[in-house]
Order: sequence, then structure tokens, then C-alpha cells
Amino acid sequence: MTTTEWITDIALVLIVFRQLREGRLDRRTFLIPLGIVAVVAYSYLDSVPTAGNDLVLIAALTAVGAALGIAGGACTRIRPLDGHLMIKAGAVSAVLWVLGMGARMGFQVWVEHGGADDVARFSIDHHITSDQAWVAAFVLMAVTEVVTRVATIYVRSRARATTGAPASAASAAPVLDRTA
Repeated sequence: MTTTEWITDIALVLIVFRQLREGRLDRRTFLIPLGIVAVVAYSYLDSVPTAGNDLVLIAALTAVGAALGIAGGACTRIRPLDGHLMIKAGAVSAVLWVLGMGARMGFQVWVEHGGADDVARFSIDHHITSDQAWVAAFVLMAVTEVVTRVATIYVRSRARATTGAPASAASAAPVLDRTA
């Protein structure tokens, strides 16, 4: 793994650790992780191979990313406080995030340190046609995990901001802080 890959992976892991401490739900909550995966996708996603079972591999890992992202977003606590929404990643959310990010890092380290032959055999046995299929699968898994987690938190924050607020007090309902 290159230094850039280590920095990117560690930055994505640190995003959730930052949320282990409760903080205000603001634009940064959404923009930082989306910005990081946008850079990752731009840097590593050259193509999406469609030959053989490449799409099956890509779809499977993308689905894993979606499941981890939705579950992580659902396990993140969102609560109103003084007219703002507060966010805190719980232990389950952090474990799911680290599991997803760590699995990708672990796979890459394993391939670089002796696992390449095993991956090649698996690819041949399962009609995966190129290493680009693996790259696309893991990049799309990461992107999907981040996007679904952020989307789940956003949907939950919008529901939380309006739940239980009387019609006449709609302006007093907690809202996403757009100033930060």
C-alpha cells in the first residue's frame, strides 16, 4: 500500500472515531466523508469491468458496503439539544465502520504480502476477469458504505428534527446546523 492509500484509509476510520464524542450535526458531518470517497473514487476507479463474473463480485461487495453503511447510520445516535441536532457514533456503529474499512485494508495488505496467488486462483475459478474488477468492487464498496451511512444519518436527522414537534412550533424544532 502506498502512503496515500494508508492516509486515505486511516482518515476514513478516524471519521467515525471523531464521532465517538458527541458533536453538533452540521454540514461537515456529511461533506468530509463524501469528499474523501469522491477523491478515492476519482483516483482509483478507472473502469467498471463487466466481463465474466466481474459484475457479480462488484455487486456483492457493493451490497456489503450498503448493508454496513445503513446499519452504521442506524446505530448512530441523533438527539436534539438546545435547538440543534447532536450526533454520536455508538460502539456498534464504530465497529461496523472499522470492519468495513479494515476489511478492505486487510485484503490489500494480504494480497501484497503473499495472498496474490490465492486471489488469482479464486478469480480464475469464479470467472473474474481482471484485477480491475477487485479494485472497482472494493472502491464501490467503500463509496457505497460512506454514501449509505451519510444518507441514513441525514434521513434520520430530518425525521428527528420534525418528530414530535407541534405544528405551531415547527420553527423551534431542532435542525441541521448549516452554519458550520
